Amino acid sequence: MIEVLKKIWHFAGKEQKNISKSIFWGFFYAVFHMFQVGAIYYVVLALTGGDHSYQAAWTALALLLVSIAGRAAINRFTQLQQTHAGYFMVADRRIRIGDKLKRIPMGYFNDKSLGEITGITTTVLDVVETMGPVVLVSMLSGFINALVFILCVFFFDWRIGLLALAGTILYLCVTSAMERRSAQVTPHRQESEARLVDAVLEQIQGMSVIKSFNLTGKGDKRVRDALEYNRESNLNIERLFTPYNIAQEMSLHLFSVLIIGAAVLFCLNGSMSLANALTTVIISFLIFSQIQSAGSAAAGLRVVGSSIDHADQINGIREMDDKGKEIHPQKHDISMEHVDFSYDSKPILKNVSVTIPDRTTTAIVGPSGSGKTTLCNLIARFWDVDHGSIRIGDADVREYTLESLMEQISMVFQKVYLFADTIENNIKFGRPYATHEQVVEAARKACCHEFIEALPDGYNTVIGEGGATLSGGEKQRISIARAILKDSPIIIFDEATANVDPENEDKLQKAMEELMRDKTIIMIAHRLKTVQKADQILVLDDGAIVQRGTHAQLSEKPGLYRDFLNARKEAAGWKLS
Repeated sequence: MIEVLKKIWHFAGKEQKNISKSIFWGFFYAVFHMFQVGAIYYVVLALTGGDHSYQAAWTALALLLVSIAGRAAINRFTQLQQTHAGYFMVADRRIRIGDKLKRIPMGYFNDKSLGEITGITTTVLDVVETMGPVVLVSMLSGFINALVFILCVFFFDWRIGLLALAGTILYLCVTSAMERRSAQVTPHRQESEARLVDAVLEQIQGMSVIKSFNLTGKGDKRVRDALEYNRESNLNIERLFTPYNIAQEMSLHLFSVLIIGAAVLFCLNGSMSLANALTTVIISFLIFSQIQSAGSAAAGLRVVGSSIDHADQINGIREMDDKGKEIHPQKHDISMEHVDFSYDSKPILKNVSVTIPDRTTTAIVGPSGSGKTTLCNLIARFWDVDHGSIRIGDADVREYTLESLMEQISMVFQKVYLFADTIENNIKFGRPYATHEQVVEAARKACCHEFIEALPDGYNTVIGEGGATLSGGEKQRISIARAILKDSPIIIFDEATANVDPENEDKLQKAMEELMRDKTIIMIAHRLKTVQKADQILVLDDGAIVQRGTHAQLSEKPGLYRDFLNARKEAAGWKLS
């Protein structure tokens, strides 16, 4: 239990001060609670002493009012402190996770599903946010209250105090045993929550496919299995806790009976007054109610601790070395020397060596799976090479800080992702402090100013997540405008024109030409019009460069490139009869 408390305390970080304040005021909450005991004692003393005057009643009423007002004020303050601590300590962790994800290899996202990350940042951390400070403060405050009451009982009669203390110790022993056993099942509960989120996300994202194959109600087996696993995990926790909950209740009830019996016995043999006997019995019940409250909070400790462990898994992901230097090279030539790279144990690039001169265009062609995209991603350091080196200017890409490296590179992907924000903010994504005039200039160069102006709110039009409200060609031109505004010296096109309709292809080509001016260009392309103007063409096959040269040189030689040309000419000659 102490270990879990330390874990929550460490997780709280800067919010430890708010939790400390809440615990500190919990002591005064117990003090104000004692005023209630004082009121009860005055009433019992008056009744057993035959005093029927109003003085005892007014004194008891005054003590009760002070107790209620004091506890209400302190409870409001501590609740605010706990809410503040829960929200901000989890918000800080979510920001840290976001920063962490920027520094890890892209390969992680192939190995781990979106649901795992989403589950941690939502469901798992929600548990910590709502329960973390609450269970910590509630448990400690409950024990503080119980301790104050036990001391009070000792003041009236040490024998009843010992019984109350023994009952408390027995209850804590059962709670500690339950907390140790719960460690066996709570990790499965967290796993089931993440699996459920993953399955539901996949179901929603793939709904169009499910409907197109008429599998509504049939293609949800994974969701049903995840729900069943989640149900079973939660039931296992309840099955585990039930015997311990019964033992907790029985221990409290047993000692309640013993305390009542002892108080009656001591009162009958004359060793305790009737007023003291009645008061100690009442206080003992208050002690056990506080202990029970603390125990209920302790039951949630393992769930919170397991959630923190689950969230901390992201901390163990290997980061790319980010101890580089701020480098701003004068020239932006790219050289790859004897580069090997594998996804896990599957070799993708094998002994690749190539030089891309500054301010030239290099096209990369090859069959699917030959390593084209991987080669480009290694230049941008989405992964680190297994062997060899990649240099931009005179420095290895691993010598740059990731921030300074990405300042040198803009990437235009085949699949464009736009955020659920205004068009202007999407264009400014790579340069957030750009002016509106600079955004408009970039949009004009990317041939998308006209269609943006035609939208209801122009540049302030909010587009759907992923750019769902725009056509493929419009999204692509906005992504090019984003790259133009960023104005990096190296541009990587990953099949940027592959899925563009003929109507938008000319506009997109003009936008690309504007972006490519005076830059070092690397493009993965399948369109002959795009490839043949390149200064050099690299032909990849099975992770190796099998041909290199200009379009004129390679078209005269037998090999993969000429096969590529023949295939394109044959495709261009197809007609519908």
